[in-house]
Amino acid sequence: MTGPATSTPHVSESNPIRDLPLRHLAGFTHRWVDADGVRLHAVEGGRPSGPAVVLLAGFPQTWWAWRKVMPGLAHRFHVIAIDLPGQGHSERPERGYDTHTVAAHVHAAVKALGVSTYWLVAHDIGAWVAFSLALKYQSRLRGLALLDAGIPGITLPDAIPTDPEQAWKTWHFAFHLVPDLPETLLAGREREYVGWFLKAKALSSDTFDDAEIEQYAASVAAGGGLRASLAYYRDAAESAQKNHEALEQQRLTVPILGISSSHGSIPDMAASIGPWADHATGIVVPDAGHFIPDEQPDAVAAALTDFITEDD
Repeated sequence: MTGPATSTPHVSESNPIRDLPLRHLAGFTHRWVDADGVRLHAVEGGRPSGPAVVLLAGFPQTWWAWRKVMPGLAHRFHVIAIDLPGQGHSERPERGYDTHTVAAHVHAAVKALGVSTYWLVAHDIGAWVAFSLALKYQSRLRGLALLDAGIPGITLPDAIPTDPEQAWKTWHFAFHLVPDLPETLLAGREREYVGWFLKAKALSSDTFDDAEIEQYAASVAAGGGLRASLAYYRDAAESAQKNHEALEQQRLTVPILGISSSHGSIPDMAASIGPWADHATGIVVPDAGHFIPDEQPDAVAAALTDFITEDD
């Protein structure tokens, strides 16, 4: 692994989503890189000579979901949080949101930052991408940590449950597939929609304050963000098919850590990944809902540190 890139593009010249406020994290630098034709936003810091750890967030968040975890990793690791295509300050392409296509962009971004091998950590839709990335670029990964995610074709149920105690967790998968209707209902109401997810799926409804809800909603609303958010779900069947095709040729041999939570969506991430992996272990983070990095950042940082240093 080599260190981070030595030059930082100017935001005014390189940020494709200029009308979205840019949040800063002490000790970290914003970068934009050309990732095989899509300009992706990355936030980089920590020890340049340490093991590289790449972080991916999911819906309806951005790289900012990792802001409480990143400082806890920075003293030992080279930390890179990346906005997926269509997310945060990354470009919003018109098409290509199946997770294998997105994985190629993410891997190209990491490579452009001068990193050859890395640990990949991902939550929610970020974990969809990370799983597919591991199938495509396994030789470049040192390990994979997946947080509370139903992955297309792997851990995502084929049917939406009708039991009200469970249906509220996954109802949106079907809604997002409906052509045009979500855009009609949600355009101009992104704050209400994003706020529901952040409040309903966290264990404590006050995990996210109004400013954070506004920030994530602004990202979804800005420059095609809503269309891109829905596209991940609309391309999920293609993602599942490509996952199965890849798994017909190989298994995952990299170390995998499944991180579940006491009140999340997937009770045992390691068990759900186990049939396709040679080395999957798991933990359950107490006192957390779906948004584990926000709700229990110290526990996440500690688990990742143990996972990485144990292998090293």
